[in-house]
Amino acid sequence: MKKLLAVLLTLSMVFCLAACGGSDDTAATDDSGSDYDYVVEKGTLVVGITDFEPMDYKDGDEWVGFDADMAKAFAESLGVTAEFIEIDWDNKIMELDSKSIDCVWNGMTLTDEVKSAMETSNAYCDNAQVIVVPADKAEQYATAEACADLGFCAESGSAGEAALQDLGYDVTSLQTQSAALMEVAAGTSDACVIDLLMAGAMIGEGTSYENLTYTAALNSEEYGVGFRKGSDLAEKLNQFFADSYADGSMLEIAEKYGVQESLIEQ
Repeated sequence: MKKLLAVLLTLSMVFCLAACGGSDDTAATDDSGSDYDYVVEKGTLVVGITDFEPMDYKDGDEWVGFDADMAKAFAESLGVTAEFIEIDWDNKIMELDSKSIDCVWNGMTLTDEVKSAMETSNAYCDNAQVIVVPADKAEQYATAEACADLGFCAESGSAGEAALQDLGYDVTSLQTQSAALMEVAAGTSDACVIDLLMAGAMIGEGTSYENLTYTAALNSEEYGVGFRKGSDLAEKLNQFFADSYADGSMLEIAEKYGVQESLIEQ
């Protein structure tokens, strides 16, 4: 009887070790699987965005804009469909790592933080952070130094917010750049800092914010797309950028939204 128990105990240990070994192998396979395979298998490329004209914004129920149209074309090249999810910009890295989204494609500045936390594409657009003030005060606030005592607002987690903090200026954090524009237009904030591409599309003559204008630029920067660290989708996007730039389709989409002057040669 004792011998039988010993044999059974030995066999139990062998099965247990084999099961543990199999579990480790599976985990390793899951960890090493490519983002490309993951996206193709589920059939969607989930794109994290905010409402940011002319890059991503709503036309009825559809997301359009330069970034949105390019994301749709890239997804189509992969054989999948682009799905857009509005995110809290402050949480973009967490959303990406948790696989709530597959990429961040929303006029994202290629900061050191972004490049260290994400696998990023090549830069595709030039941009700057600019100060927006009421048009009748433009001459008074023509330089960054002249704006030092103003109360600013900016999108939380944005390059504009970071630029103001670097200068030591008073800044209130808001959820979106659009909200920052509304605050200045309403007079509840003296000024805001937003992306130059957004300023060109949304303020001034012929827009909803004719009483606003932009003055000083606080920096110069470049836009890129972010994927999970180590993702093979970044290189696939770089190739897509190169191909679409070469065949003129990238320029065609850029001209549709008035951002052609900001395109970076691929």
